[in-house]
Amino acid sequence: MKTLAFILLAFFITPPKSVHDFKVKSIDGSELNLKKYKGKKILIVNTASKCGYTPQYAELEKLSQQYKDKLVVIGFPANDFGGQEPGSNPLIKEFCQKNYGVTFPLAEKVSVKGEDAAEIFKFLTSAENPDFKGDIKWNFEKFLIDENGKLIHRFRSSVKPLAEEITKYLR
Repeated sequence: MKTLAFILLAFFITPPKSVHDFKVKSIDGSELNLKKYKGKKILIVNTASKCGYTPQYAELEKLSQQYKDKLVVIGFPANDFGGQEPGSNPLIKEFCQKNYGVTFPLAEKVSVKGEDAAEIFKFLTSAENPDFKGDIKWNFEKFLIDENGKLIHRFRSSVKPLAEEITKYLR
């Protein structure tokens, strides 16, 4: 009986095949279904408010506005590196809006590495891409997803959001 239950469970629960298979909580607590972004590229970024790369929020907002017909930027605040995102979701949201005018979607604060990493980051860090796989090394790493939900490129923190390495895929 247990074997039958396991087989049925495995049959009905399939692993995600694309980013569009994920639903995450927004910073406001509502559901953010990534399937709604099918047909657009998505740039997923793990963010932090007290990091040397925090000023990238301004370029992320500019990128989001400049390519709004082709791209959705989604920030995922995380406190995994040096305790650089200690705030609560409401404080993070207020900081981003007040200091950088952020209007792109922000997910709730998550972990992006280790055993407690959010499922979407487990998926992204193991997904095939021409760049590299494995753990995120620091805040503001970027994952560029194609219109079908497939990871096409991954960029380390030092690659600025408006850099040619990213924008060449948005023209």
